[in-house]
Amino acid sequence: MRALLVDRSAPGGLRLGQAPDPAPAPNQALVRVTATSLNYGEVRHIIEESPDGSVLGWDAAGVVERAAADGSGPAEGTPVVTLAPDGAWAELRAVDTHRIGTVPQGADPGAISTVPVAGASALRALHRMGPILGKRVLVTGATGGTGRYAVQLARMGGAHVTASTGNPAAHGDGLRALGAHEVVSDPAESATVDGVVDLVGGGQLVAAHDRLAEGGTLVAVGHLTGEGENFPFGALFGAPERHDRTIATFFLLRCTGLAPDLTWLAERIATGDLDPQVSWRGAWDRAPEAIEALLGRTLHGKAVLEIG
Repeated sequence: MRALLVDRSAPGGLRLGQAPDPAPAPNQALVRVTATSLNYGEVRHIIEESPDGSVLGWDAAGVVERAAADGSGPAEGTPVVTLAPDGAWAELRAVDTHRIGTVPQGADPGAISTVPVAGASALRALHRMGPILGKRVLVTGATGGTGRYAVQLARMGGAHVTASTGNPAAHGDGLRALGAHEVVSDPAESATVDGVVDLVGGGQLVAAHDRLAEGGTLVAVGHLTGEGENFPFGALFGAPERHDRTIATFFLLRCTGLAPDLTWLAERIATGDLDPQVSWRGAWDRAPEAIEALLGRTLHGKAVLEIG
C-alpha cells in the first residue's frame, strides 16, 4: 500500500512511499482510509521521535474494507471514523473496533476525520467536569482544533463559555460565532469559572487554575508551551474560596467507550450541529505544506489530508 513514511531528510519529515499492508488482529477491522487530519502534537513530536519508515497518524476517516474476525465492530462497507496510535497516514489501517465510530452515509470524510483527537479530547474534558448546564467554562488555546471543538461543545452543553486566545482582535469574532460568550487574551482576565479546558499548559494553566471557583475542575489536555507549571506558594492551599478544586488529566487512548463518542461526534458534524473548522485541506502529497503551517502557528483550526 501507499503511505506517508517518516523520512527526516524530506520536507516535513515525511515522504510518500510503499509500506506493507497491515495484518488485522481478530478484534480489528481493516479500514480503507479516505482522509486524515493532522494534530500539532504528532507533527511536532512524534515524527521526530519515530524511526524512518514508520507509518504514523492518529485520526482517519474511511470505509471498512474487512470486518473484524471476532464479529465486533461495523460491517464491511460501513463509513467509519477511527482512532489509533499510528497507521492513519496510509491507504489501509487496522483499528481496534472499540475505537471505531460509524458515520452517516454521505458525510464528508475530510470533516469527519477531524473528530478523533480534537473532538473526542474536548468531549472527554467536558465530561470530566460533570454537568455544565448553567456553569461557567473557560477554554484556553481556543483557536486550535481541540479548542474550537471545546467552545462549541461547552456552549451546546449549556455553559457560559469564555475563550482565551493570544489574539482576540483576529480571532474573537470567529470564536463568538462558535459559541463563546466572551473572548479574553489571558486566562487571568476571566471571571471565576466552574471548569477549565486547558490546551496550553505552563503559565496559562497556572493562571487558569487561579480562576477556579469552589468545586471547580481544570482538565489539562494540551501542553503547547513546552514549559512546566510553577505554582506560587499558597496557590494549592485550601481556603473557603478555594475548597475542593481539582486538576485532572486523562490519556485518550486509555478511555473506554470511545466508539459511541466518535459516532455521536460524527453525527453532529454530518447534521451541521458542530463545525469542524477545517482551515487547510489538500492531497496527501502536500503534507509538508500543512505541517509547516501547523508548526509556524499560521494555521488555526484543523488541517485535512485527502488520501489516495
